[in-house]
Amino acid sequence: MRIIPAIDIINGKCVRLTKGDYSTEKIYREDPLDAAKEFEDAGISYLHLVDLDGAKSSRIINYKTLYKIASQTSLKIDFGGGLKSDEDLKIAFENGASQITGGSIAVKNSEIFKSWLTTYGNDKIILGADCDNRMIATQGWLESSSLEVTDFIQKYETLGVKYVICTDISKDGMLEGTSNELYKEILDKTSVKLIASGGVSSMDDLYTLREMGCEGAIVGKAIYEGKIRIQDLNSFNTKQ
Repeated sequence: MRIIPAIDIINGKCVRLTKGDYSTEKIYREDPLDAAKEFEDAGISYLHLVDLDGAKSSRIINYKTLYKIASQTSLKIDFGGGLKSDEDLKIAFENGASQITGGSIAVKNSEIFKSWLTTYGNDKIILGADCDNRMIATQGWLESSSLEVTDFIQKYETLGVKYVICTDISKDGMLEGTSNELYKEILDKTSVKLIASGGVSSMDDLYTLREMGCEGAIVGKAIYEGKIRIQDLNSFNTKQ
């Protein structure tokens, strides 16, 4: 299972929110590159980079931070937040993203999202399935929809989606464990490569997610709050 540290960006800084609430913003690094280099130096290969300003504004904003990290590290970056147009996607890839994550766009304009799958391929386009009480949320989690998360993923699997990041918003930033029942259901009902996100609080959570069959796990606040050491993440895949 891939371990994917997260960097969320507001005003060019590395922050974390609790349950997606922008009023809970806590700054962990003034320069996100510092965090990215820490991950790289510890042997981590992947990064989940989220443009929270972009998520609120419905357009890419922090692409300069993306470029800075991509050009000064070897991390494979999946980038999301505010990607709503072909131009947004072009900017993201031109500035160093290896993959992009589309969530709100898959809800509000499925034709554009499907065209991205066709143009770039399903190795480059990740479906973002962020949910609260099993219902898909959009616009940086500020809006709710009437779409049930498993149905949403199943629909897009039939359209060619391969990778899915699923965040249970009620768990995000809480450091109280992951939404294992939901992930098990998704894994049972689909064949997607599931990347679990939200609530990772310890190495035990990661071992559980791997045993379940998740392809990846995103880790954020647990690193910044010292609940998980970066060195332990690096050695994770050598331990069975």
